[in-house]
Amino acid sequence: MKHISVLLNESIDLLNVKEDGIYVDGTLGRGGHARKLISKLKNGHLYAFDKDATAIEESKTNLSDMLDKVTFIHDDFKNMAKHLEEFGIASVDGIMLDLGVSSPQFDDETRGFSYRFDARLDMRMDQSQKKDALLVINSYSVDELTHIFKEYGEERFAYPIAKAIEKARKDKVIETTYELVDVIKSALPSRILHKKGHPAKQCFQALRIEVNDELRSLEEGLDVAINLLNIGGRIAVISFHSLEDRIVKTQFKKYSTAPFVDPKLPLPVSQMEQASFQLVNKKPILASNEELEENNRAHSAKLRVLERIGE
Repeated sequence: MKHISVLLNESIDLLNVKEDGIYVDGTLGRGGHARKLISKLKNGHLYAFDKDATAIEESKTNLSDMLDKVTFIHDDFKNMAKHLEEFGIASVDGIMLDLGVSSPQFDDETRGFSYRFDARLDMRMDQSQKKDALLVINSYSVDELTHIFKEYGEERFAYPIAKAIEKARKDKVIETTYELVDVIKSALPSRILHKKGHPAKQCFQALRIEVNDELRSLEEGLDVAINLLNIGGRIAVISFHSLEDRIVKTQFKKYSTAPFVDPKLPLPVSQMEQASFQLVNKKPILASNEELEENNRAHSAKLRVLERIGE
């Protein structure tokens, strides 16, 4: 399936790209957002990060006509400050984050992200790391599995599923996506199995988040990214599920809220400390009907943008 970048025009337009600016794409993927951003640069430059080495190699091909304006970095975006410092960059004019797993990762049968294909349990975005889905499923305790299914997948039947996994792996290692799907199904009531949607969807999401440490990376990465912005610089973040969006919303609110001042203190407004950031859009931007018709994966996407307005 062709990868279509979600909320492409909205996200890049709201970055207010300056032609001589320094920008970061923290989640390069196959370079869709990067291409749109680079097309607005004249003397500017883009530093593009991705944990997936395959994504970087494919983006080098996809952006082959723009290579003089982009530097590729194979790492988690939470480490962007360290890498930028190596290039003499202390601050930037804008940052783009398109969170979660990309369509090519889902659609690659060998990567083990999807319950649609029978493959070895993997789910690593960075294939050089040791922890994969097979390790998690076969070594985590019932309590640990219950926690990730409940917290990261919001799965109502987290405990029965974890117990079923514990029982199944006593007989043999759970090696493939289809084997895991069968175990999950065995733990669910028939009324759930007959509901719309795949019964393993929430557990697979939870497992992917755990393998790639996605939520902690997001929390740490947002702090790093926001503090790199120049005055007038913006960060645009596209999230795809409520756990991600909640983190983005909370962080943006924290940075855009002025420090508390006791109303009893006789301070004029001019002397009160103001917030250094402001929300560009108070409510998240959603995909248009036209985009939804073209790209089903845009249904859950939410775009939030934050701008630095002071020191």
